[in-house]
Amino acid sequence: MRLFRRGESASTLDLFVVGLGNPGREHERDRHNVGWLVVDELARRTDARWRGKFSGQLAEVRLDGLRLALLKPETFMNDSGRSVAAAARFFKVEPESLLVAHDDVDLEPGRLQARAGGGLAGHNGLRSLAQALGTQDFLRLRIGVGRPGRGDPRSVADYVLSPFEVEEDVGALVSRSAEAVETLARQGIEAAQQRFN
Repeated sequence: MRLFRRGESASTLDLFVVGLGNPGREHERDRHNVGWLVVDELARRTDARWRGKFSGQLAEVRLDGLRLALLKPETFMNDSGRSVAAAARFFKVEPESLLVAHDDVDLEPGRLQARAGGGLAGHNGLRSLAQALGTQDFLRLRIGVGRPGRGDPRSVADYVLSPFEVEEDVGALVSRSAEAVETLARQGIEAAQQRFN
């Protein structure tokens, strides 16, 4: 599905990377914000500078000659699509060049899965993106955060809105996730799937 009109010039971006999360210091280290942590790591690795744009924080970076844009929507998870759709229209990005990094409760903690398209798995951020873009055919980096363990009284919603535990080693998870994004940008989704799925 095309996100911009025929006759408009194609995007100058090689990859548009969106990290899903919620704004506010109280959410910085939440499992639900792991997408933000990944794009923060990509920005750190490329010495990028964030600026406010598209109801979020945007950084444009170079990676081995490739041009990437990183976006952290600041609209809260349930309204992320508004920010992403505005940026996608501006950059004239097609779904196959849009990668969304997000938490996934259906994957074991620490597990990664790169994929093209797919369902929304009850994720409100993905649902908002699909509605705003008019398609579910964008790329995803699913980042496993698991579910509350046996005996944990928290609901899934409370669990994802709580910080990672020390033993979950969020630093290693974020680093591997950033490597998966870099691999996808340089070599394509199949290479990222073979190496990280």
